[in-house]
Amino acid sequence: MRHSPFHFTVWLAALLAAAGLVAPPVCRSDEDAMPAPWLPWRNETFVRQFLGSYGVQAEVEPRVTTVEKAELEKVAALMAQKGGLEKARAHLAPLVKPADTAVYDFTLGSIYFQQEQLHAAEQWYSRAVAKFPSFLRAHKNLGVVRVRLGDYAKAVESLTRAIELGAKDGVTFGLLGYAFLMLDEATPAETAYREAIMLQPALLDWKMGLARCLFKLRKYEEAAALCGELIARTPERSELWLLQANAFLGMKETTKAAENYEYLDLMGQATPQSLNALADIYVSEGLIDLAAETYLRAIEKDVHPAPDRILQKVELLLARGAYPAADRLSRRLKALPAERFNADERKRHLRLEARIAAARAPANPEAARILEEIILLDPLDGEALILLGQHYASVGDLEKAAFMFERAAGIGRYEAEASLRHAQCLVRAGRYQQAVPLLKRTQELRPREDVARYLEQVERLARSRN
Repeated sequence: MRHSPFHFTVWLAALLAAAGLVAPPVCRSDEDAMPAPWLPWRNETFVRQFLGSYGVQAEVEPRVTTVEKAELEKVAALMAQKGGLEKARAHLAPLVKPADTAVYDFTLGSIYFQQEQLHAAEQWYSRAVAKFPSFLRAHKNLGVVRVRLGDYAKAVESLTRAIELGAKDGVTFGLLGYAFLMLDEATPAETAYREAIMLQPALLDWKMGLARCLFKLRKYEEAAALCGELIARTPERSELWLLQANAFLGMKETTKAAENYEYLDLMGQATPQSLNALADIYVSEGLIDLAAETYLRAIEKDVHPAPDRILQKVELLLARGAYPAADRLSRRLKALPAERFNADERKRHLRLEARIAAARAPANPEAARILEEIILLDPLDGEALILLGQHYASVGDLEKAAFMFERAAGIGRYEAEASLRHAQCLVRAGRYQQAVPLLKRTQELRPREDVARYLEQVERLARSRN
């Protein structure tokens, strides 16, 4: 499971604020009556670090001249004022020259970052590292910006370079793990997350990321155990219950997975996906009526239910012989707007309706009507031709049945099935000799032991009639 872009942005902003990388964004709603967020620019310690003696880490921080330091002091003072970011930016932008310190570029990048102008921030951080390739903080912040922009491959490059230069904090490793995970590179993501957890053991997000890595790496037992630990601390987080349920499924522990899905349902946090997964488990356990009810609730919860997904569930129920339950789902499917269906989905639905109608009564004229409608839409629908042939055989119209089977047999991939059904029809009518060549043709196309035994029996009956 991945963070949604919205929730990740909110989470990352809070995380960066806690790490002192950027101040929390100012609220722009009517709830601004709350105390103003803490701004690092007003903090004496931050200002000292912002301006401080770069000689301590000269290999990873650009030096500044006396003049440049004085200008940075002015920038810091402007940042502490109301509307200070715009003023600081306007003051600093004209000063940036190719030969000037990379700290100017870095500071402009940080101002743009604070203003949520992420593409501009990326540009200025990139200029800073181009001027001073070993600028640790610029590489780190550039990596953060690229994570925010969703450019995970470049984020990995920047964050990895920051670590090479000496960044050993949990945020850098945690975001590196997140970027690797978004690139589906679970093995390095696991390593990065473990480092982040060691450095920030109280931060649940890194453990959640690790749990996702373990799941992707099919370390289901470890993933389920870690999810259990996190659930004990934050039982309200639905994504943990879902991830643990998926891990249980990977362990073939379907009962435990069902318990998680049911708990989510009780919490009111079930999703269409979790309800569908729960219903699938009910089907496997033979709880067909409960499965059908759960499938229907999943459809109702889905804002835009996809016909293809519902068709799959109808087919699943039919495969289990659960015709009444399949009929309930099919009726709900029929209520969807016609424009939701493409041509193939429309035919699939009609075919399933025909099977359900035929199950009510073998000679059901409604089934024949639906199948004829399918064939009008697509004269080369071999499955519909075979089903219609079986219908005509059930009402004793062998001539029409034979015609439908022969039409289906003329469609390459349906020939074996059509020949078999035609032969069965002839056997029931006692026409054993006519059935034998059709069964032999079936065996040529698709050899099966049960058909071979059936052929032997029909051949014996044919000989006994001579």
